[in-house]
Amino acid sequence: MFSYRHGFHAGNHADVLKHIVLTHILQYFNQKDTPYWFIDLHAGAGLYDLEGQWAQKKGEYVDGIARIWQAKSPPPAVMHYLDMIRDLNPDGNLRIYPGSPWLALEACRSQDKLRLFEMHPNESNILRQNLDQRTVRVPRQTAVFGDDGFAGLKGHIPPPSRRAIVLIDPSYEDKHDYRRVIDTMKDAMVRFPTGCYAIWYPQVQRREAQELPRQIEKLAGKNWTHVSLTVHKPGADGLGLHGSGIFVINPPWTLAATMKETLPWLVRTLGQDERASYKLDFLTH
Repeated sequence: MFSYRHGFHAGNHADVLKHIVLTHILQYFNQKDTPYWFIDLHAGAGLYDLEGQWAQKKGEYVDGIARIWQAKSPPPAVMHYLDMIRDLNPDGNLRIYPGSPWLALEACRSQDKLRLFEMHPNESNILRQNLDQRTVRVPRQTAVFGDDGFAGLKGHIPPPSRRAIVLIDPSYEDKHDYRRVIDTMKDAMVRFPTGCYAIWYPQVQRREAQELPRQIEKLAGKNWTHVSLTVHKPGADGLGLHGSGIFVINPPWTLAATMKETLPWLVRTLGQDERASYKLDFLTH
C-alpha cells in the first residue's frame, strides 16, 4: 500500500499535462470572488527536489519539465504553468518542482480552502512540514488528512460555497484504484453534481486504464473535457508509461479551446517518436 513515492516521477510528462490543466482551472476559478475549495485526494509531499536521489534515480523529469523549462514562446497556458514553477526557482535553475497541492496553494486566495489527503505517512509528514514553512495563512486555510482520499471526499462535498475543484490522481499501482475512481465518482455526482472533477489516468498497457475514460464519460453528464497526451509508442515489454490523460467534469468553458492551442505544442516538445500524439474530446451542454 505504501510503496509508491511520487518523488521518483516528479516533473515527468504526465505531471506536465496534469499541472497545465490544473493551473488553468485554478486561474479560471479565481475570476469569481466567491470562495472555493480545492480537494486533492492524493496530495503527495507538495514539493520535490529534482536534484535529490529519488528524482535522479529515474530522471523522468528530463523528458518532462526539463524539455520545456527554457522553451521560447510557449502557449499562454504553458507560460502560466512555468511562471508558477519559476517562482520557486528564482535563480533560473530548475531544481524545485511543485506538486498539485503546492500549485493550488500558490493560486488560491485567502478566502479559499485546501483539503489535502495523503495516506503515505512519510509523504503526509513532509507535506505538513513544507506547509508549515510556507506562510502564516496556510494553517487557517489548509487541512492535511493522513487518510484515504477516496473515502474522505464524502465528508467534504458539497462545500459551503458550492464551488470546488476535486483532483483525483492515484498512482494506479493497485489495480483496484480504477474501480475506486469509478465508485467515488458515482457517489460524488450524487452528492455534488456541479463540482469540477479532474481525474488523471495513466496510459499503460492495461485493460483497466484503457476502459477508464469510457467509464467516466458515462458518468460525466453533458459537460466535460477529455485530453490525453501520448509521448512515445508502448514499450515492447508492455511496461512503462507512454502517456497520460485527464478527464475534467464540469470544466471551465475555456479549457477545451486552451488545450486545442496547447496540445500540438506539447506533442512537438515532449514527443519522443513518431507515435507521439494527442486527443481532445469535449461535450458542452
